[in-house]
Amino acid sequence: MSDCIFCKIIEKSIPSEVVYEDDKMLAFKDIRPSAPVHLLLIPKKHIASLQELSVEDAELIGAMMLAVPQIAAQNGLQHGFKTQINTGVQGGQEVFHLHIHIMGRPV
Repeated sequence: MSDCIFCKIIEKSIPSEVVYEDDKMLAFKDIRPSAPVHLLLIPKKHIASLQELSVEDAELIGAMMLAVPQIAAQNGLQHGFKTQINTGVQGGQEVFHLHIHIMGRPV
C-alpha cells in the first residue's frame, strides 16, 4: 500500500507524533484535532476499513480495543473518552486504512 498515508506513517517515511507503539499497532496525534486530545490508533497491518476485516483479524482488533483505554489514560483521558470508527465513504471515512479515533478533554 505505497500510497496509503497511514502505511507511510507506520514506515516512518512521514513524520507523526507517536504516543504509543507496539508490534501490532501505532497511535499518534491527529493533525486536524476535533478535541483537545485527538489520537488515531491504527493497525500496522493494512486493513482498509471495518468492512475488510476477516476472522484472522479478530485477535488484532481485540488487542486494539483493549489498548484504547490504556492509550487514552496515558494521554490525560483517565475519566472518559470517545471513540469513533468511520467506515466507507458513506460513513465519513477519509483515509482508507482502519483507524480508531480516541478523543476527549483532559480533566
